[in-house]
Amino acid sequence: MYKLRGHHLFCLLGYRGMGYSKEYVENMTKLHQTLRSSPKTLIQLVKGSDQLCEKFPNSGQYHCQDENIYRRDAAILEKMGLEIGQILEWEDIETRVRNHVIPSDIQIVCKTCSWRSYGVCEEGIQDILEGKGLREVK
Repeated sequence: MYKLRGHHLFCLLGYRGMGYSKEYVENMTKLHQTLRSSPKTLIQLVKGSDQLCEKFPNSGQYHCQDENIYRRDAAILEKMGLEIGQILEWEDIETRVRNHVIPSDIQIVCKTCSWRSYGVCEEGIQDILEGKGLREVK
């Protein structure tokens, strides 16, 4: 079972192999590939730092403890009708995306995210809406 915070649910949808450091990318890629190949993988929703935050590089202000990030986590969970502590299969999270999210939500919920400008999260949401699942990361 993986422990994930709210905004990382959206980050995984848009993930294309980019990240903050080599160690972070390796960790994110491993999780992404696991969810892509095994959609019944269990996810526990947590408040605060999760298994992706563990590999965030220590280079100044710790992004994972920023108040804006906590607000983004809460907004995404609320948007999807989810709560801290819930345990779901990844495929159930994808179903929640299909039922509660549209690509343009990224512009609102993730407006302060530095990755938003790449447009990959909207593409990831669209893929889920079309039943394609997570994109392959090469």
